[in-house]
Amino acid sequence: MVEEFLGLPMRPPKPRERGWTHVIDKGMSLHEVQGLIDVAGEYVDIVKMGWGTSYVTRNLAEKIRAYQEAAIPVMCGGTLLEAAIARGRVEEFKSWTAGFGFTHVEVSDGTIQIERDSKLELISSLAEEFVVLSEVGSKDSECVFAPYQWVAWIKEELEAGAAKVITEAREGGTAGIFRGSGEVRSGLIDEIVHEVPLDNLLFEAPQKDQQAWFIRHLGPEVNLGNIPPEEVIPLETLRLGLRSDTMADLLLKDMPVPGA
Repeated sequence: MVEEFLGLPMRPPKPRERGWTHVIDKGMSLHEVQGLIDVAGEYVDIVKMGWGTSYVTRNLAEKIRAYQEAAIPVMCGGTLLEAAIARGRVEEFKSWTAGFGFTHVEVSDGTIQIERDSKLELISSLAEEFVVLSEVGSKDSECVFAPYQWVAWIKEELEAGAAKVITEAREGGTAGIFRGSGEVRSGLIDEIVHEVPLDNLLFEAPQKDQQAWFIRHLGPEVNLGNIPPEEVIPLETLRLGLRSDTMADLLLKDMPVPGA
């Protein structure tokens, strides 16, 4: 950490249960991975190799090793597991994942339809070997589920063995918990957090305005996901109130009002 002189509250040290910054790696080079670690490694809690990028990455073992040596867990995007399910290759996926040293896996059904019982059974099975992050919500921006459905599915997946449940937003922040315009479905979020502990949730929020909204409404220790690598440091400034979007709510909230 840089020298602290503003009297800011300390962020929980890694490994932490809250305040996660979940980063999406869309095909970074080993040099770029090392650059991310050097500049912002202490702020990165987990990395997802988006979609099926891990399957076509030539130096995959070296990238995984670099992240893990920096105490950053790494997992495949849920789309790769969905592809394995669709092709009847789940056991091969498990062997391949374990062989490369992945310790975490994502279980999603945002692209293909999976029967609820089958998804819950898969979460339970994978949780015996990996840390499971499951995902709820569709990648189709036209597919809208009622809040009670989100709540029920999240609770079921946590009970099945998921360590955290990710709320779908896509890498662009235009589906799932967001409208096509990128606007937060605030009523949906309110319903979810009323029923599910925040520590068990990870909200995909790739856009700066979305990140700021979650921090203002749920606090700086909210778990946020699908963060582009170049946005890790900017997100940390949002969490600390070192950016105008959150300064009034965090950095200045306990300061005396001038002239009062």
